[in-house]
Amino acid sequence: MREEAIVQAAEGVHLVHGSNTNWIVLSEGGAVTLIDTGYPGDRAEVLASLKALGHAPEALAGVLITHAHNDHLGSAEYLSSTYGVPVHLHEEELPHARREFLHQVTVGRVLREAWRPGVLPWAVHALRSGGKTDVRMTRPAPFPAPGPLDLPGRPVPVHTPGHTAGHCVYHLPDAGIVISGDALVSGHPTARTRGPQLLPAMFDTERAAALASLARIESLAADVLLPGHGAVHRGSVREAAQRARELAS
Repeated sequence: MREEAIVQAAEGVHLVHGSNTNWIVLSEGGAVTLIDTGYPGDRAEVLASLKALGHAPEALAGVLITHAHNDHLGSAEYLSSTYGVPVHLHEEELPHARREFLHQVTVGRVLREAWRPGVLPWAVHALRSGGKTDVRMTRPAPFPAPGPLDLPGRPVPVHTPGHTAGHCVYHLPDAGIVISGDALVSGHPTARTRGPQLLPAMFDTERAAALASLARIESLAADVLLPGHGAVHRGSVREAAQRARELAS
């Protein structure tokens, strides 16, 4: 794993840049929480990032998924079936993870947007990385209780629907960090700007809900944003969410 791909956001909190998607490693003693797992094609990088931080896959106490798109769910079933790691999502995202339905940008929509800079290179990368691979889960689990989870980092799930129906961000109150998945990003290969923003509208299942969910992110006390796409953003997360709303209006 290349050294610059792993960014320490706080003690025991690392963001890892995969091929086009980030995942987060929360370490506490010898135990680990992994938040998101990249594309299926990122599996070797996921395992390498754990190793670089001094952990074997057997150290995983749990995997949390922000939402069940292939570039975040990619290795969840593998980690569950191979190492017995529990994988948790919001209850509204469970059928999505089981692929009872798929809320994902269609090939037709991508082709209609192909004139936009970055869209075709992103699409080619997504296909090569497993964007259309069947990564359905057999045993995804809901969060066991409301509030902080009994996992390394004590992350607090916050339901932020819009990108998908069961999308969640994870708040680390003691560290002042929000792990935002695709509800609030700081960049994307198909985006024209850098800094806090929503993904392009074609990626959202319900754009109005995605905009409304920014208010939930604004309410979280934090000064570091760890997005699913883009660089670590240091600064008021409240202001980051407000900027994203302004750009989308």
